[in-house]
Amino acid sequence: MREPQMCQIVCKISVGDKEAKVLKEKIEDEYRVNMILDNLPLVVPIQRVDQEGAYFYQHGFHVGAKGQYSGSKEEKYFIHNHLSFTVKYHRDELRDVSRIVAFEVKPYSVKHEYEGQWKDKKTRLTTCDPHAKRIITSSDSPQEVEAGKDIVFTYDVDFKESDIKWASRWDSYLLMTDDQIHWFSIVNSLMIVLFLSGMVAMIMLRTLYRDISKYNQLETQEEAQEETGWKLVHGDVFRPPGNSDWLCVYVGTGVQFFGMMLVTMVFAVLGFLSPSNRGGLMTAMLLLWVFMGLLAGYSSSRLYKLFKGSEWKNIALRTAFTFPGSVFAIFFFLNILIWGQKSSGAVPFTTMFALVLLWFGISVPLVFVGSFLGFKKPSIEDPVKTNKIPRQVPEQAWYMNPIFSILIGGILPFGAVFIELFFILTSIWLHQFYYIFGFLFLVFLILIVTCAEISIVLCYFQLCSEDYLWWWRSYLTSGSSALYLFLYATFYFFTKLEITKFVSAVLYFGYMLIASYSFFALTGTIGFYACFMFTRLIYSSVKIE
Repeated sequence: MREPQMCQIVCKISVGDKEAKVLKEKIEDEYRVNMILDNLPLVVPIQRVDQEGAYFYQHGFHVGAKGQYSGSKEEKYFIHNHLSFTVKYHRDELRDVSRIVAFEVKPYSVKHEYEGQWKDKKTRLTTCDPHAKRIITSSDSPQEVEAGKDIVFTYDVDFKESDIKWASRWDSYLLMTDDQIHWFSIVNSLMIVLFLSGMVAMIMLRTLYRDISKYNQLETQEEAQEETGWKLVHGDVFRPPGNSDWLCVYVGTGVQFFGMMLVTMVFAVLGFLSPSNRGGLMTAMLLLWVFMGLLAGYSSSRLYKLFKGSEWKNIALRTAFTFPGSVFAIFFFLNILIWGQKSSGAVPFTTMFALVLLWFGISVPLVFVGSFLGFKKPSIEDPVKTNKIPRQVPEQAWYMNPIFSILIGGILPFGAVFIELFFILTSIWLHQFYYIFGFLFLVFLILIVTCAEISIVLCYFQLCSEDYLWWWRSYLTSGSSALYLFLYATFYFFTKLEITKFVSAVLYFGYMLIASYSFFALTGTIGFYACFMFTRLIYSSVKIE
């Protein structure tokens, strides 16, 4: 610590045909080398074009670079074999200790030469020599990657005192350069929310208030018979839907997801999940998901009891296995692909086993406990009685077609989050830090409101056209935003990422499929509960003989 090193030799390697081929591939694919010092990732500072004296940081350094010798058109591959490290430290005057606050590197490609015999680390290089104060500042005579040539690896370490305090050493890594676009995104989303809120308020105040007061003044049943609109279907509106069991399962899954997201966001906003704690966010989300199994079981069995179901164990079992099972299957398949590539990015078998243990050992029992508690409680009472014979649904206008209205419903919730989504995708796939949880939390709240409102508006129009099959529609209306999410991820893949390998493409789409599926469960459940409360509210305020 605090002892500068100059031109230290690491080793010399002879490059064979196989090694040359591998190195060239890695350079072609822009592989980077990552290192960690005192939990700080290694970065390459790159000067910003638009601001003087400002830098942005690239994670890790590239293995090498492609280029041509002057006067030649042939592309050659050059390896970065000399690293010039800068370690910045902050001195604590009171306790007389120094703490590392930055870890930077400048990589160079240098064709090293030496005098006499090769004596490992005692060899004296002519290209850089600590005794003669000859140091490397450029890649003027670069080291080419070719079979049959030797490569000598060297490094310098320089220590610099810095004013950055240890507590704020992550700030420069997480510096947000473009917060205007996030504010723009928030304002854009708020406009959508205001527009929808206006519509909901209009429906609630004008239409419903007028309808209900008029409806309650009707003296005779004959006059009531002549009424049209949502009041006509009061005898069918709470009739259990087809495939009601699956609706219960997906609502339970969505509640589990919602609980996990909400608690994670709150912790992240309060600063508990800093990226300095590597893997903290993922661990927190997995553990929360497992413990939220209680809520999943509870909400699915409450709904199941409302639908007059009696086999609560069946529902609990499906809730515990449907969503996690399908996600785990996709994840396992992707992991086998990574294993096949002999990549270090594969999840080890022990970790897989730990995940299965968490799922079977904690999540599944909690879902059953939740289901048992939910089923034990008295059933939710419907505000109006359901008729014995289902009513005929009249012919609907083209714009009230289920597929059309479901697809329209997904656009607005997606529109509210898509700018933030761009930054999240960039941080996942293009190695940037994402630490804008304050914005993300705002966007999450906007998403909740948008999903709820669009579902209510479309549900109201649907009931007005005497179509009472709203249960699944309300879930799918806001849930269809997941379809747009996946389409956007596909667009992002073709426009922003330059992935050529088949396995990498499968990984990308596999993970985005899991993300979209999760988003479907989350947004669908928000929409469903909004409509559930809305229908109960409007039908409970109408007097029905």
